[in-house]
Amino acid sequence: MSAGLILLLLLMGAFGGFAAGMLGIGGGMILVPFITMIFTAQGFAPHAIIHMAVATSLGVIMFTSLSSVRAHHQHGAVLWPVAALLAPGILLGAWCGPWIAKQLSSSGQAMLFAVFLTISATQILFGKKAPAPQPVGAVPQTVTHLPSRSAMFGTGMVIGVISGLVGAGGGFLSVPFLMRRGVPIHNAVATSAALGFPIALSGTLSNIYYGWQVPDLPPYALGFVYVPALAVMALASVSMAPFGARAAHRLPVQTLKKIFAVMLYCLAAYMLNKALN
Repeated sequence: MSAGLILLLLLMGAFGGFAAGMLGIGGGMILVPFITMIFTAQGFAPHAIIHMAVATSLGVIMFTSLSSVRAHHQHGAVLWPVAALLAPGILLGAWCGPWIAKQLSSSGQAMLFAVFLTISATQILFGKKAPAPQPVGAVPQTVTHLPSRSAMFGTGMVIGVISGLVGAGGGFLSVPFLMRRGVPIHNAVATSAALGFPIALSGTLSNIYYGWQVPDLPPYALGFVYVPALAVMALASVSMAPFGARAAHRLPVQTLKKIFAVMLYCLAAYMLNKALN
């Protein structure tokens, strides 16, 4: 890779990690469109660009999620019994997501991601403001209102499939689900961070497996995962996520969320154009 490309990937990873730490959103919704732009500019095979962008994004999330969940665990906010109920379905779903994506054309996957970005931006822009975090303590009694084990497996599988399809960490689905079941916001976010690793691990391995025999992939691609981009972005993203978390306490986050939502709409328009051309 050229020095200019390495610098660009570093900046992109840093921005994704900072935004994830500050706004509590997964880096995938930012990374996939920008990775798509870079891979397009690099002249990668058009039929593989979106698949590679999603796969590489999941690989980055695999590392950033470890950094995030470590911080949440230190504060005692992760509900590990709840994560354990969702994880089996998530692992299976995240493996199936890339297989489903492989059946789609590059245009179809770009269209899917444009819809995902639009929904995410609308949720950020018009969603209800989350309640203030509560003091971290014992597992709340409302967690007993969670569905049965089989229903939690099914829920985890849905979260995994969609996350594997779009290269995201799943927080856009798992956090609202847990909050509707009475889990306090700080526990829901922390538990969602813990679920990001099995999503990314299973999705990354699946993308390696299903992309292994795909023709015309660039050198240093491991299946659909482009290893050089993954390494550079993961380093920057892991380094910047803690700074984003600190900035959340000092900057006007609600205003920044509005700006970020507008940016997501612009990225959705880019992905839609990619799908139609």
